[in-house]
Amino acid sequence: MARGPLLLIAAGGTGGHMFPAQALAEAMVRKGWRVKLSTDARGARYAGGFPHVVAVEQMASATFARGGLLARAAVPFRIAGGVLGAVFGQLRDKPAVVVGFGGYPTIPALAAAWVLRRPRMIHEQNGVLGRVNTLFASRVDRVACGTWPTDLPEGVAGVHTGNPVRLAVLDRAGAGYIAPGDYPMSLVVIGGSQGARILSDMVPAAVALLPEALRRNLRVAHQARAEDTDRVVAAYEEAGIRAEVQPFFADIPARLSEAQLVVSRSGASSIADISVIGRPAILIPYAAATGDHQSANARGLSGAGAAIVIPEKLLDATGLSGHMAAVLSQPEAASRMAANALAQGRPDATDRLVALVEALASEPETKGTQP
Repeated sequence: MARGPLLLIAAGGTGGHMFPAQALAEAMVRKGWRVKLSTDARGARYAGGFPHVVAVEQMASATFARGGLLARAAVPFRIAGGVLGAVFGQLRDKPAVVVGFGGYPTIPALAAAWVLRRPRMIHEQNGVLGRVNTLFASRVDRVACGTWPTDLPEGVAGVHTGNPVRLAVLDRAGAGYIAPGDYPMSLVVIGGSQGARILSDMVPAAVALLPEALRRNLRVAHQARAEDTDRVVAAYEEAGIRAEVQPFFADIPARLSEAQLVVSRSGASSIADISVIGRPAILIPYAAATGDHQSANARGLSGAGAAIVIPEKLLDATGLSGHMAAVLSQPEAASRMAANALAQGRPDATDRLVALVEALASEPETKGTQP
């Protein structure tokens, strides 16, 4: 049986890195490619959603962000060991292309590909390059950008592919928007796993300050951390608002498609979902995000007139309520925001990544090989 070309995917141990990597793996397997995933033990926990034919290789890696002094001192040696192992691995089974999605576990595979002059690229999900992607941006043949614009090092050109989204989101892509009016309306609040507490503090208070004409029609779906759920439920009940409050909604794509307004952090995957479905949003970037990348993520929707961005340091219930009221009381403006968001979406992000991989595999030589 003929064996297809090999794609080596390297991704760090977070969902933000692993989910777009999974989307690419699924597409390339369907096209007859062999796919391997290179990650660490933490990333391997996310590998269950990858196609069963994808081989998972755990490489030695480490991060300077965790552990004590001795653990941090050992990081360069662990990474060097991982690189050496990756070099031998790529000599045994030559990948046609190596793609890194960010995170320290991508260092061995990308460094080995650089040493061996294998075709290679990175995909950055956020509007600011992560540390590892910054290291390799000038040492790869392509830099695919999930968020546009993306801040890139001088002399590095990016290709806007967008961030791959889940099939459940694609099923709702471009779903018709029902403008706000004097009938039941839906507000969706999504905060992500980090920094969600401030949304649990501010959004119920802001909703309570809305004019009664808006409050009586409003129903809320609010994702809150488990430890905040009881007080968020109590706050909505005290304001007389119908609200579902849960740590996780499995049907967020469906809820987004039915929403008149979304209040959200501006993580890369949230931005991708909001834009592919096409909904007006109020975005509150997580101030502690590395490199303030959530503010960068929000620029595209904000600049397109699809979202209102409130810096966390300026967030208060009164101001947030005013912005919510402005969207929910102006149906034509809300509809324009929805259309503008949809125009920013990249539902074909996975296809664009596939095209880059195939084009790179067909090139006779690689670039970006100079230190």
